[in-house]
Amino acid sequence: MRAFQVFNACFMVVLCAVMLYPFVMVLAQSFSSAAAIRSGLVSIVPVGFNVDTYVAVLTNGTFWRNYGNTVLYTVLGTALAMVLTTSYAYVLSKKHLKGRGALIGIAVFTMFFNGGIVPNYVLLSALGMKNTIWAVVVPGALSVFNLLVMKSFFENLPVEMEEAAQIDGLGWYGIFFRIVLPLSKAVIATMVLFYSVQYWNDWFGAFLYLNKSELFPITLYLRNMIAGASNAASEGAAAAGSTSTQIAANIQAVTMTLTVVPILCVYPFVQRYFVTGVMLGSVKG
Repeated sequence: MRAFQVFNACFMVVLCAVMLYPFVMVLAQSFSSAAAIRSGLVSIVPVGFNVDTYVAVLTNGTFWRNYGNTVLYTVLGTALAMVLTTSYAYVLSKKHLKGRGALIGIAVFTMFFNGGIVPNYVLLSALGMKNTIWAVVVPGALSVFNLLVMKSFFENLPVEMEEAAQIDGLGWYGIFFRIVLPLSKAVIATMVLFYSVQYWNDWFGAFLYLNKSELFPITLYLRNMIAGASNAASEGAAAAGSTSTQIAANIQAVTMTLTVVPILCVYPFVQRYFVTGVMLGSVKG
């Protein structure tokens, strides 16, 4: 048993180091000079320390506008997704609901089949959502995986509490808001984390449906910089008013670092709900 514990501890340390290495390397590159990056001298310690790129990015109005867009999309999208997911999952958790099997089948069907990029593009354009925030927020507002996890969680809640609430005069809405949701904090926190990361990291939807740069999220801003990095003149560097090769070489690392900071700050506060929420929503008691 002792040998297993030592081996397990060593294995987990190595696994954590492997996962952390890319983040540490990007952070080191963000504080390194372009010459050191091009020479491959940067690993986990900055070489040729500089903060010029941070100054250029943090004083860039386009960066902050796109950053604000990402925050808006994440908050609005997560709120909409939670409303749809919790309400739909609660309905599906009631076995006496007529047509319940059909509703579950429709949801599961979309996990395996979808219209594809072109039909979705045509649909959103026809609905007038192109070049609006709704083109980014609405398409990802309901994850069937999250829906099924939350449905299973609601099914495991004691039926007796709902029956007692009905005897006390509460209707279905009262039971949902005053009984069910307060008892579902773990799974709700987990779903909020899932949806927040989904919206925060999404760039492809914005790439397809947004043509106005003032509506771009920060991830699309980063994507455009990486796409233009081969010419040493990324969109971010041009917007920052600098053409120095130093900024062109490590601006991607700086932007990536600033992009992941909010998620890294929020995750520790939600992580304690993560395992509990997923397990309670996926294992039937």
